[in-house]
Amino acid sequence: MDETNLDTLRNVPHAAEYQFHPLLSVEELQVGEIPVAELIEKAEAELDAFDGSIDAIVGYWDFPVSTMVPILCKRYGLRSTSLESVVKCEHKYWSRLEQRKVIDEHPRFALVDLEGEADPPADVRFPMWLKPVKSFSSELAFGVEDEKGFRAAVAEIRGGVSRIGRPFEYILDQLVLPPEIAAAGGQACLAEESLTGVQAAVEGYVFDGEVTVYGVLDSINYDDSACFLRHQYPSALPGQVVRRLKDVSERVIRQIGMDSATFSIEYFYDAETDAINLLEINPRHSQSHAEMFEYVDGVPNHHCMISLALGRDPKLPDNKGTYELAAKWYYRRFEDGVVRRRPTAKEVERLEQEIPGLKVDLVPEEGQRLSDMPGQDSYSFELAHIFVGADSEAELREKYDRCVASLRFEFTDAMP
Repeated sequence: MDETNLDTLRNVPHAAEYQFHPLLSVEELQVGEIPVAELIEKAEAELDAFDGSIDAIVGYWDFPVSTMVPILCKRYGLRSTSLESVVKCEHKYWSRLEQRKVIDEHPRFALVDLEGEADPPADVRFPMWLKPVKSFSSELAFGVEDEKGFRAAVAEIRGGVSRIGRPFEYILDQLVLPPEIAAAGGQACLAEESLTGVQAAVEGYVFDGEVTVYGVLDSINYDDSACFLRHQYPSALPGQVVRRLKDVSERVIRQIGMDSATFSIEYFYDAETDAINLLEINPRHSQSHAEMFEYVDGVPNHHCMISLALGRDPKLPDNKGTYELAAKWYYRRFEDGVVRRRPTAKEVERLEQEIPGLKVDLVPEEGQRLSDMPGQDSYSFELAHIFVGADSEAELREKYDRCVASLRFEFTDAMP
């Protein structure tokens, strides 16, 4: 549990009836190689020592949280989707194999052998993406244009895949795996043909076996970059495209067998070819979207997570919020450096008071080297997450630009 999300959790319906308790820290769960078995033991000790009632165990972070929640819920008799359904989403190769059974809206893909001289798969064309079968926040994901880039990316992935892949194999050992997944393991690499078009995300949940999609958002990149500039809700895509995204999402989630769980699925839509392609399935809702749903619908999507864990129908209201539109902006720096100065808490507070519908979360600490921050993509470093509510896209941009102009960061190349 972190302070930013705790503020949001306190805004869900019935929040006065809930008491939220942290189980493990962000640092324990996200930094360095992740000791999953030790973390599960520590979580169990914390739960066993608690003298109150344990009514739900929830999480909105990626691995290992996403896989620990069903393990702990099963051991304590609480509601959760199965561990197998989570891993079917999180193991990128297994996820593609499951998708292929019920949809055609996915790119060509193939495993890449990281042992010895890895060659580009014959059935996957350049340009392509290489990524570990388990990663998060686009860590060790590389877009490659040719064989030279392919081999450079394989070398990078080979050197870093164990940080997440090795602990992920502990999770795989808890399941009876199909032979092809057992053979691949958790430290394999996946090649996928690059997708074109605009990105969108579908948010939904499964309650008593029924799949519900409650929101479709646009994901907009920086110019000439694969890095997110902002997520924007609701989507500006045509209604028939939104309906197709919902249909594909429902079929895939039913195939994977999720229940009593939230999900977030990322897509590409190419207007020129009218093609939809599924990028990846996250077996959790996106904490990145919580404030946007609160701005537009009046309720953060954390509400769905909590309701499902308590056995309640999490139906969300439509358009009951303060604003017509909302966005989460990623203010980034595209080169490394050490943070010599970051905006003060008073400066941020003043900005949030001056600009209605603004919330700012700073990412790096003062004195921190940007490349030492966990969970960054392969091309940029996040400086701030900026949430904005507005009644038009022009107003969204104007508020963001005003905010960025006032955020005073300073950098140096050397450690202080």
